[in-house]
Amino acid sequence: MFKTLMKLKFTSLLIFLLMGLTAFAQQTGTIRGTVRDALTQHELQKITVKIVGTAMNTQTEESGDYSFGNVPVGRLELEISGLGYTKQLVKELLLASNKELVVDIFLEPSITDLEEVQVTAASPNLSGAKTSVQAITVEQVMRFPATFFDPARLAFSFPGVANTNDQANNMSIRGNNPRGLQWRLEGMEIVNPNHLANAGTFSDQATVNGGGTNMLSAQMLGNMNFLTGAFPAEYGNALSGVMDMRLRKGNNQEFEHTAQVGLIGVDLASEGPLNKEKGSSYLINYRYSFTGLLGLMGVTFGGEDIRFQDLAVNLSFPSEKIGDITVFGMGGKNSNEFAFDDEEGTGPLEEKDLYNINYNSKMGAAGITHSKNLNPSLLWRNALVYSGLRNERSQFVAPDPLSSFYLPPDYDVTNTSKLSFSTIFMRRLASGGRLKSGAYITRTADSLSIYNGLSEGQFDSWLIQPFLQFSGKLGSKVLFDLGAHQMNYFLTNTSTIEPRASLSFVLGVSSQLAAAYGRHSQLLDNWIYASNQSLKPTLSDHYVLSFDKRIGEKSNFRAEAYYQSIHSDLASVDFQYLTGMNLRGYADPMTLNNGAKGRTYGLELNYNRYLDNGFFLLANATVYKSESIGLGGTYFNSRYDGNYITNFTVGKEWRFSKDRVFGTNLRLVYLGGFNDYAIDQAASETQMSTVFDYNQPLTVENDDYFRSDLRIYLKRSKAKLNRMWSIDIQNLTNQQNVAYRYYDAFQGKVLTKYQLGMIPMLNYRWEF
Repeated sequence: MFKTLMKLKFTSLLIFLLMGLTAFAQQTGTIRGTVRDALTQHELQKITVKIVGTAMNTQTEESGDYSFGNVPVGRLELEISGLGYTKQLVKELLLASNKELVVDIFLEPSITDLEEVQVTAASPNLSGAKTSVQAITVEQVMRFPATFFDPARLAFSFPGVANTNDQANNMSIRGNNPRGLQWRLEGMEIVNPNHLANAGTFSDQATVNGGGTNMLSAQMLGNMNFLTGAFPAEYGNALSGVMDMRLRKGNNQEFEHTAQVGLIGVDLASEGPLNKEKGSSYLINYRYSFTGLLGLMGVTFGGEDIRFQDLAVNLSFPSEKIGDITVFGMGGKNSNEFAFDDEEGTGPLEEKDLYNINYNSKMGAAGITHSKNLNPSLLWRNALVYSGLRNERSQFVAPDPLSSFYLPPDYDVTNTSKLSFSTIFMRRLASGGRLKSGAYITRTADSLSIYNGLSEGQFDSWLIQPFLQFSGKLGSKVLFDLGAHQMNYFLTNTSTIEPRASLSFVLGVSSQLAAAYGRHSQLLDNWIYASNQSLKPTLSDHYVLSFDKRIGEKSNFRAEAYYQSIHSDLASVDFQYLTGMNLRGYADPMTLNNGAKGRTYGLELNYNRYLDNGFFLLANATVYKSESIGLGGTYFNSRYDGNYITNFTVGKEWRFSKDRVFGTNLRLVYLGGFNDYAIDQAASETQMSTVFDYNQPLTVENDDYFRSDLRIYLKRSKAKLNRMWSIDIQNLTNQQNVAYRYYDAFQGKVLTKYQLGMIPMLNYRWEF
């Protein structure tokens, strides 16, 4: 009996050890992808791909594909080189044991005889911009502190970018109004793709192009480019910046799934092949907010019931005959309903407590893209995309028979949609130059009724934007781009011709000097056209001088000086200091014309050390001015003239065992305080609402803004399951930063509202 028990124990121990060894042996994964020409996206064969620090290397097949099996999990780098192309080092890659890592590579032709090396993260520069561009990867979005998995919040860590509201992802770029940012999806302009556009705003009004969080989960996103000035000719109808998002294609060989639960919400994603032989795939994601789940159980936050949910899908159908086709769709609903909850029995404390405020919004986008190589040097790309947005807001005094206080109700509703088609040709010339040309044709539709019908209208129109850009080289060390963009808006019968140009000098194997110019224009908000359809677009001339220095293969330094001259900006007919640069970003009916001007100028310094050996660092400083001229005829500081922006983000990872990684990241941000108009208290008392004094400059200067964010995470990798615990703490020191001031009709005085205090966000993620 004893011997039998010993045999069983020995057998069990042997099985356990074998299982452990098997699990240990299975801590490997697969890396694969396709190497393409950066312009034409034609597949490149006989390109050498190496995994840095190992003996693993291969060459791409005729299809441009490469693959590595049995690669140890963890952080790694790829080195890609081939005859006639610049060597590329792709950093910050993360391989998990149960998921394939698909990395598509886009190579640029060599322009000099020097042994150049392009060091980059996994998201390529698809814009072609020589200056003022940042590539964003999903890995960065997941790693940086307090992004809440939103690429726009990651952009707050970049030079020249200031968050204007802790509760949302609105941003001022180089001192410009947040209204100047354009959102793109699959290369096409779309309506505001963010939940809760009213988050943290003055009087809970919806903003034009920001919100609490992006409707696209990070699980859906692929390559992203963030542009902040002097955009290439392809980009139009944007004044200060472009967030250009591309969807990720699902895995076409293996089924993979992700589940994520946290204080943001429940996030579920699945991907896999539709047809392995044909290479078609699907990627789908659904998300429901944590606050919404609590709302279903009757739990509110200070009387606020906040909910959102979204669904997104991307289907990929590659074909050699007809070209690659993708079909995608996304949609989201969100609401914020407020009713005063007198839990402490004190009665109303401020004006908002007297109201019931209901905000509801829904947004959707769907489209199809097509791309085909007509020959190895010519790519034809087409897209048809629809996007639509509806915002509703009602505000009325809650019934209280014991109160004689009364304010009139308010009801706003806005609808906007875009149906856009684009066709673009990209050709690499035999001389080494390249040509990109095409057009965007958009049918816009808007309707609105705001402030109880004080401003209302309905109008449909066409927006047509052709463009042309030629790129070439002068000798072996000079590159240039020449192009033009034209914007034709039929509603106002206006047309702009916008020249674009850039020039870059290769100073050596690791440094480059570049200069860029661009004229850019942007249409106005629909509530503005509702009252005046003769207004012209706002124009801006961008000038950028950039110096870029690669420091070894781990880091780089960039310095950029810029100047922006703004023309035909909005000006109030009635108030000499009210201009478009200083609008709050939501509807505010008033009589406007094109009589204002403005300027922003500054210097940005940025140092980036890529994640290497478990350590990364991103530090930058910006000094700048943002000024406006209204009817008064003299420059004055604009709303977003904070004078300086500093960011410091640092992180470290430790691998404790083959399957466990612990990491912590810290971000510090210090901004100069924004400006605001003084409140006319006497007029506010008479009208029982906030009345600003627009007949003097913005004389109220907020205190400087400081915030520290912390992220701590623990990853555990098993053969068939990866898990990650994380906690993000926004505003770690609970710093009190000013949001805005307003006149409170209930208290009869001006009050100051502050931004969010310390917010912890727990999250648990499974990958299987």
